[in-house]
Amino acid sequence: MKLAVPLLLLAVISAAASAVSAAHPKVPAVYVFGDSTADVGNNNYLTGTDAKANFPHYGVDFPHQTPTGRFSNGYNTIDYLAINMGFKRSPPPYLAVVNKTQPLILKGLRGVSFASGGSGILDSTGTTITMTKQIQDFAAHKSNIAARVTAVVAKGLLAKSIFLISSGGNDVFAFFFATNGNATADQTEQFYSVMITNYTTHLKALYDLGARKFALINVPPVGCCPISRVMHPSGACLDGLNALTKGFNDRVSVLVKNLSSEMEGMNYTIGNSYNVVNDIVSDPAGAGYTDVSSACCGSGKLGAEVMCSPNTTFCTNRNEFLFWDRIHGTQATSEKAALALYDGASEYASPINLKQLVES
Repeated sequence: MKLAVPLLLLAVISAAASAVSAAHPKVPAVYVFGDSTADVGNNNYLTGTDAKANFPHYGVDFPHQTPTGRFSNGYNTIDYLAINMGFKRSPPPYLAVVNKTQPLILKGLRGVSFASGGSGILDSTGTTITMTKQIQDFAAHKSNIAARVTAVVAKGLLAKSIFLISSGGNDVFAFFFATNGNATADQTEQFYSVMITNYTTHLKALYDLGARKFALINVPPVGCCPISRVMHPSGACLDGLNALTKGFNDRVSVLVKNLSSEMEGMNYTIGNSYNVVNDIVSDPAGAGYTDVSSACCGSGKLGAEVMCSPNTTFCTNRNEFLFWDRIHGTQATSEKAALALYDGASEYASPINLKQLVES
């Protein structure tokens, strides 16, 4: 599947994806873990963090122009992946479920999002809901499910459900800037080692809790985000940051391949968001973009010197922008990425795509 498809074909694909949302879900549930690329509102319930998106102009293209806590002008990639799996959108945020702003039994059994903007693979990254805590919250949620449908039934449901993880970008950012982009080879290898050790722990914990179908989304080329570009004199991508990111992604691929041979019944896909975004940056016009370097919402150079807020402006041609704010993609980018990860060729999802994982 190529990203640079004719406009008419994109319209047909989008219409088909929308039609899927009216169908029955293809898996029992979707459980989501990760950072702001996946958060749909958990951070709304936190205090002591600025990593929130529950204010304008976030959500300007969401139904009723509601700022839900998604770091987007509308839906995020997880929403579109869920739509392709037959759901209306991403499952609800866990903290909305436990705070009973969402019906527990109806919403929770179809999946929950534990993702928290600002978090990372390392618990030391960010000041929000750590990955360890996200998994602990899932364990508590699993107990609630088992109490309602029995442990045996819950085990079967979880084995067929999708466990989606989108994390690692914040860790990469933190390490790169903590070392001023000048880390030695030994420091970089140590970083990779700690990251992979922690990622292994998280994946094994989810496996022990019943997960069998893992959908991992790797880290995009964060050196091309507006917040990175604004640090380059010419506004170019930070190649060193992208190289660090790719090195991490490569090691995750090896890790998951090895784990799948060790953990009976484990099946997985890795959605290659790095390649998706890199291809768009390499050929903006072919993918339907007029701007792949600046933020639609924000101000200053590349719209990246001041974060998106009610006091900043936002573009009107949002579908032509790769980035919504100085870090996150637009709704249009999320939709394109989801199509590539769900039913794309091996350069966008491997060793199988999400559609094949769902049907396995």
